[in-house]
Amino acid sequence: MNQGKIIFSQVMGHLPHKTFAACVKRYDGERYVKRFSCMDQYYCMAFAQLAYRESLRDIECCLRAHQSKLYHMGIRSRISKSTLADANERRDWRIWADLASALIAETRSLYAHDSFGIELEQTVYAFDSTVISLCLSLFPWAEFRRKKGGVKVHALLDHDSYMPVFVHIQKAKRHEVKIARRLRLNPGSIIAMDMAYTDYDLFADWTERGVFFVTRQKSNAAFDIVETRTPPQNRNILFDEIIRYTGTITSRKCPRPMRRVVVWYSENEREIVLLTNHLDFGATTIAAIYKDRWEIELFFKALKQNLKVKTFVGTSENALMIQIWTALIALLLIKWMHHISKAGWSISIMASMLRLNLFTYRDLMTWIHDPWNIEPLIPKPKQLSLPLTAFGQPDASKTST
Repeated sequence: MNQGKIIFSQVMGHLPHKTFAACVKRYDGERYVKRFSCMDQYYCMAFAQLAYRESLRDIECCLRAHQSKLYHMGIRSRISKSTLADANERRDWRIWADLASALIAETRSLYAHDSFGIELEQTVYAFDSTVISLCLSLFPWAEFRRKKGGVKVHALLDHDSYMPVFVHIQKAKRHEVKIARRLRLNPGSIIAMDMAYTDYDLFADWTERGVFFVTRQKSNAAFDIVETRTPPQNRNILFDEIIRYTGTITSRKCPRPMRRVVVWYSENEREIVLLTNHLDFGATTIAAIYKDRWEIELFFKALKQNLKVKTFVGTSENALMIQIWTALIALLLIKWMHHISKAGWSISIMASMLRLNLFTYRDLMTWIHDPWNIEPLIPKPKQLSLPLTAFGQPDASKTST
């Protein structure tokens, strides 16, 4: 039982602290730093995410209101709005990006023996991005459209655990395909993605390397049907065809045969045309792989709804990147607790309950399993009490000579 630790410090205890120290050293994060360390900075930003704080002043006021508990939180320096703003402005955001990558690898190992989604021997991934909108007058460096700014968060989600294996944040103006080309997928793996990532050069390269993809076909694609397969009976498959592209550019970029599967989704009452280079799987399996791509949308939804990535405590690119990366780290910690919890909470309920109990003295492992019946712990006083009389003098009957 953790008699002297609040919930927040127990959650932070699951960070890879040695890895974090290595990240700080790698980017010289504490050069000329005397008091406010990178760990203090991270704890403040992690508190802002988990407690859903609005601004630097809000973070400062909330933490200083619990001054007696800051040491137990791991914060060793005085909290100041200007000090935190200066740290977010100057310290390299890649420290937190590398910490997130290390935590992703550690968290994924918890799911090694669990079963999710589609049962396949091959590794299945979902790849997509989400736009975080920004006010262009406050973030002029993040120009996206004529009157709108933004950044994109790209994520590659492993369907074996529904955890990200690759995350990249960039200005929203940059095209998605450039990030897809940076992926290093093993031969035999399968990636499901939206139509925005259509790139025939990339499709040909993946096919040559034995990487399979499932995406939606563009409506204006020119092709010839090479083979028509019989769709499975009593399923939602309308057509299953082998095609070759006939367009002047597409036929040169992607000369190999592709597979076109037309699926009827009764939930939306519409048909979706899927494109894949996997010629052997059943059509229903191809449809199921693409449908399971929705899990990455739920990942982005959990990030945006439960953590602070819509309003920001700094306007520089470095400060914004630090806030988004700390949000991703906080989400990984919440997903870890959600995974081991026996309470049956959703991610949103887990985040809300955690927000209300950050400063309570409870044993974290006991609390997340049975949250409604665990009373707060009262820390034992470390200073002995001295019995006094009404006049402030020691009571002779209760003191020894």
